[in-house]
Amino acid sequence: MSTNLTGGASGAAYAPDPVPAPVVEPGEFVFAATSLDHGHVYGMCQGLADAGGTLGWVYDPDPAKVEVIRQKFPDVRVARSEAEILDDDEVRLVAGAAVTSERATLGLRVIESGKDYFTDKAPLTSLEQLAAAREATARTGQKYAVYYSERIHVEAAVLAEQLVDRGAIGRVLQAIGLGHHRLGTGRPHWFFEKEKYGGILCDIGSHNFEQMLHYAGAKDADVSHAAIANYHHPDHPLLDDFGEAGNVMDNGATGYCRVDWFTPDGLSTWGDGRTVILGTDGYIELRKYVNVGTGEGGGHVFLVDGEGEHHLVADGQVGFPYFGQLILDCLERTETAMTQEHAFKAAELSVLAQRAARVLTPA
Repeated sequence: MSTNLTGGASGAAYAPDPVPAPVVEPGEFVFAATSLDHGHVYGMCQGLADAGGTLGWVYDPDPAKVEVIRQKFPDVRVARSEAEILDDDEVRLVAGAAVTSERATLGLRVIESGKDYFTDKAPLTSLEQLAAAREATARTGQKYAVYYSERIHVEAAVLAEQLVDRGAIGRVLQAIGLGHHRLGTGRPHWFFEKEKYGGILCDIGSHNFEQMLHYAGAKDADVSHAAIANYHHPDHPLLDDFGEAGNVMDNGATGYCRVDWFTPDGLSTWGDGRTVILGTDGYIELRKYVNVGTGEGGGHVFLVDGEGEHHLVADGQVGFPYFGQLILDCLERTETAMTQEHAFKAAELSVLAQRAARVLTPA
């Protein structure tokens, strides 16, 4: 049975919360962008702007990257240095997508300047960086927010959260994340240097550790299994093109993720991200970016419960509440978008899984 989100008795039971509106007026929450090494920073800025934030400054030593921001935000001021941003008292938050191994040091500079920090995932690459970030946030009260985009910036994932919170599938027993990614061409050199990108489980695996904890309502987990491989890219020997990990969470739920760089050329988009959430009373499957073989894009939520089978299409219906919540958290010093410990715990598990991973070798 296909269920329309807005029609029918059964559909009404699964209708999403209202699409969030901007939470502040123009100029009320000024943020800046710097270290534009990964394209995720553009989505980060757009999410904040859609929630009412004002992008006041941008800085990067590469003028081409700055120009991409200026095309989207023509009123933004171009800073002469990172320091010019950090010295501006009007700026409340700095968003950045630095080389992964440099994200923590950027965050510490932002925090010490008295501003909140919003970084692309993975937010760090070592336990030493994690300890420094935890110390700095605890001491200063500043935020070290993380753009775990595959949950917070995907409408299917947002709708799944709403369904889980309403008890649509009962108590969550397991969360599985599958992350096809396309390697493509034109990646920067640091992308292939493990010391800089952190490894596949630390990097794109962090999305999945965050989702496993979130959907299961867990605060901690033990990594029970992890493996990585370079199966098919001998020209880039430091690249992990495959990774998998399992964990047991502190509430008894389990999690598993598989991430890879093997999206075939025939797929119509960059990756086929899927999540399956098993509960005591049903299960949910997310087809985030494409519904394979149908000619449809993403945003699909499939729910099976005691009443039947339901196909919900989330795109354009749900919005992205995280960004408005983050802005209000920065203004009101609350933790509604994501707790600091949750953001750090997902990063910690990612690093631990990467460190513990068995290295598989091709036959």
